[in-house]
Amino acid sequence: MARTIAKDYDQKREQILKTAAKVFAEAGFDRASMSQLAKACNISKANIYHYYDSKDALLFGVLDTYLRELRDRLTAVNGAGMSVDDHLRELVKEVLMAYHGADDEHRVQASGISSLTADQQKILRGYQREMVEQMSDVVKAIAPAKYTQNPQRLLETTMSIYGMLNWYYMWNRDPSEEARIGYAKTVTDLVLNGIKD
Repeated sequence: MARTIAKDYDQKREQILKTAAKVFAEAGFDRASMSQLAKACNISKANIYHYYDSKDALLFGVLDTYLRELRDRLTAVNGAGMSVDDHLRELVKEVLMAYHGADDEHRVQASGISSLTADQQKILRGYQREMVEQMSDVVKAIAPAKYTQNPQRLLETTMSIYGMLNWYYMWNRDPSEEARIGYAKTVTDLVLNGIKD
């Protein structure tokens, strides 16, 4: 007889993913075990297998959920009714706000994707590529003469923006929303003053 799905199944899966991200970030994916993950989740090892059949499946679950939700959140910042400068401001701010509370997932993303299968990596890198393309489109719209004929320079500028945002968690000690909004303004001002003709 098939096992029935508990009413709080989705909530437990979400909690397992959040806890697994923390364990993978602190211990490293290679060193973490399913026993260690189950203990951190405060459930039995048999119970964790009810949700994820392997450590690899759990890693993919962490990264797929994180990157898909991040991609969807950024896609919603479509620039409708905004100037291109304001579109960049809103997009940069949304990146930082989306990163809030996701430091563990961010660390796991940096080191964990290469541990997955080629097909899984393709899915995750697809999310990343979509976010890079979105930022690139906004940058190119701000200074089309500078970037339309120079895709390498456009990529360098786009990745520099993400570089400033991606490492914020490493040095910033103020977890407040206000601090993130302030830093988003700093990054956007740096970019706009550096890329305009």
